[in-house]
Amino acid sequence: MKQVRATLLDIASAAGVSKMTVSRFLRDPSSVSNKYRTKISNEVARLGYIPNKAPNMLSNSKSYVIGVLVPSLRNQVFADVLNGIECVMDENGYHTMLAHTSYDIEKEENQIRSLLSYNIDGIIMSERSHTKTTIEMLKNIGIPAVELMDSSLPCLDMAVGINTYDATQKMIAKMLEKGYERIVYLSARQDDRTILRQKAYEDIMRDNGLPFKTIATKESSSYSLGKQLLYKAITEDPATDGVLCTNDDLAIGALLECRALGLEVPKQIAIAGFHGHEIGQAFIPKLASVLTPRYEMGKIAAKLLLKRINGEDVSEPIVELPVSILSGGTI
Repeated sequence: MKQVRATLLDIASAAGVSKMTVSRFLRDPSSVSNKYRTKISNEVARLGYIPNKAPNMLSNSKSYVIGVLVPSLRNQVFADVLNGIECVMDENGYHTMLAHTSYDIEKEENQIRSLLSYNIDGIIMSERSHTKTTIEMLKNIGIPAVELMDSSLPCLDMAVGINTYDATQKMIAKMLEKGYERIVYLSARQDDRTILRQKAYEDIMRDNGLPFKTIATKESSSYSLGKQLLYKAITEDPATDGVLCTNDDLAIGALLECRALGLEVPKQIAIAGFHGHEIGQAFIPKLASVLTPRYEMGKIAAKLLLKRINGEDVSEPIVELPVSILSGGTI
């Protein structure tokens, strides 16, 4: 249930200044003396004050608006998740406010602060790493929150996703079963899930007494980046007989680079991706990938959020969804 928001008067009383002084500070901190500026700033942080941009609504009433944060607007993964969320929210008379974080926790903090100022009833986030301030803001404001994509990482409130570690190991196991032994992991961005896939890959290769190698970059995923990383893998170790890519964008790029180099897939090298995008299944041969239930993930997250908003008990705050291994024609 929403907590009663801190007001200008609350801050003024705690800081020992007038309400007008607090108002002046919020408009322009430099207009207040250093002595009071520090006091007011400390109380704003302590009380978790969020400016209310919806003054016509009581701070503890329903706004019928939720906030959704995604790290990328280019990635089909999050478009599918958002479609699932909006399907449920539309049916229940809710509006969705969308914010983009660029995989940046500082930007996420600013976006969440902005969303909270509109008196949203709940929030859905795609990432698990947050600033300390973000965690405190959400705790102080008291609205329900759902974190998406992975079910195994620690969450603030509720979570819906797949077990990224297990899903990655299932794909590697399938590749090993088919006889590939010098498999390289190609990764981009280096967000929590990308790093978790790397750990899963390295663990299973190590457990099987096989060499493992990760080629990583902080660049955003793209087909061209996939081409570059595949070329790097083959150049550094010509004996490479398989690559697992952190997503389908890299995998499709790797497949295109194999064609350019005259490498037969899967005879000479296996290629696998993650998420099972439609474009990968339209290729010849079809791309091997881990199919993730993104639309369903969004729907379940929205339903959980609505339950909590309406004061209902949520017996299972963490929901793990199954994945499918698409063998395609590239492994």
